Amino acid sequence: MSDAVRFLTGLTQALSASVLYGEAHPVYRRAADSAFRQLRDLQSTEGIHLDFSLLDGEVVFRDRVVHELRTWDWAPRFAEAGIQRIEVTGVADAEEFEDFLDQLGGRLAGRPFDSSSVRHDGNRSIRFGHVSVQRDQATGSPAAEATPVSYGLQEECQAIHWVHDEVTRSGRLPLLEAEVIVQSLSVAMHAERASVLPLLQLKEFDQYTTTHSMNVAVLAMALAESLELGSAQVRAVGVAGLLHDLGKVRVAKEVLLKPGKLTEAERAEIQRHPVEGARILLAGDQPLDLAAVVAYEHHLMMDGSGYPCRHSPRDTHYGSRMVHVCDVYDALRTKRPYRDPWDSEKALQYIEERAGVEFDPALAATFTAMIRRWDHRVLGVPPSPTSP
Repeated sequence: MSDAVRFLTGLTQALSASVLYGEAHPVYRRAADSAFRQLRDLQSTEGIHLDFSLLDGEVVFRDRVVHELRTWDWAPRFAEAGIQRIEVTGVADAEEFEDFLDQLGGRLAGRPFDSSSVRHDGNRSIRFGHVSVQRDQATGSPAAEATPVSYGLQEECQAIHWVHDEVTRSGRLPLLEAEVIVQSLSVAMHAERASVLPLLQLKEFDQYTTTHSMNVAVLAMALAESLELGSAQVRAVGVAGLLHDLGKVRVAKEVLLKPGKLTEAERAEIQRHPVEGARILLAGDQPLDLAAVVAYEHHLMMDGSGYPCRHSPRDTHYGSRMVHVCDVYDALRTKRPYRDPWDSEKALQYIEERAGVEFDPALAATFTAMIRRWDHRVLGVPPSPTSP
């Protein structure tokens, strides 16, 4: 058993002892002291700065999945309480660690959340909360921060833009950050136990790639849930939706944002983005097969038309057909330089008319019924004023 696993196991044993025996009982005292020692042991082997992310049943220590905890029953309990991140930034004393345990236990028990709580004090060295990704002002590198749960999605907008920038700069996909964004969108969709569609509103067309990627992820996860797919499949479809247009990072911005008619050469450049996206996703340290297939196929139609051109006819992947209908719906609902946005019903009628030609008929029927059923639960979320 690794030191990271020992610490998390000891932490949850202390939380359980607090509930069963109370904080004054010797059993809790021993469990809390043991967890504190395990934290110190972990820092002695791994360094002072530690971070754990809890993403849809998986535990990630720094950038590594903790395989020993793949079936850990505490992960969904933490996630349901909005605890996606545990972060240690310094050497905590025993008193601070016990205060952390009390606050963590309070969140799990559903006690009211006090945003002025000491665990969010910048001078404190151990914190928990919602995962966000933002630039470190000094280095320009990504830095994860434990913050109160928020459903505004401004940080997620900035995060997906950072992901695109990182792919452009280094050719590397920050997979953990992409999965964090999808998990955050899922949390927002089920805020206060009421299913909603938090769709971002476009302010300026040069924000399109960012807002469109997040909207397609939300729509794809909602469609997957309507089809009663399992949680792992819902998340995988969400990641594929988020990254379906990733290849556009290799398209010149003046072409991507051109308001007028494209030349043949410009159109050919844009139509290369599915191939480029698939290449990026397959070249990562952890190849995303479904996301790569969806990136490659999301502009292919049921009748075989679309792009890229295939050498032999074959059916597209089910996930590609799911993302395709979500992609088209959000694109039609968005104001473009050459046309006004379509209202929801007009976009749905287009999808129905093109079922069997462009769209999978069964998926088109499920999607249009879902949107009509959820239309009153669409939340128009304005992107951050600083969003790209």
